[in-house]
Amino acid sequence: MVLANVEATRRFASKLAQALPEGTLVLLTGPLGAGKTTLVKFIAEALGFKGEVTSPTYTLIHEYPTERGPIVHIDAYRLANQEELFNLGLEDYLPEARLVLIEWGKPEVFPDSLEVRLTPQGDIRSVELLTHGKAPAIPGL
Repeated sequence: MVLANVEATRRFASKLAQALPEGTLVLLTGPLGAGKTTLVKFIAEALGFKGEVTSPTYTLIHEYPTERGPIVHIDAYRLANQEELFNLGLEDYLPEARLVLIEWGKPEVFPDSLEVRLTPQGDIRSVELLTHGKAPAIPGL
């Protein structure tokens, strides 16, 4: 799928947000500047969060409250070992969170995840959805 502009990204994020079951672990992958944080912002908006969404690069984890549970936004870019997230309580978030979104997440560390791979191509982005392990498939996106 191709996201030709910001509005296309917003529409895609809204459809994705509505299609994802509660507690889904989503890995956002792609190079710097691919639009991972922008996608999180639009997903959070689609689920009713009204505040500011920023990259948790230095704080590691941000939580955005919604009526159906928090959206947990993690940036694993600076982690040498992403398995450290389990020591920080990642598994405690999963049953209570509406979604857990991990920028720079590695499928080999999070085997039951939905990967959203963003690839910039000039001013547009291509997006691929890759299901790993027991993650739900999202048909029609």
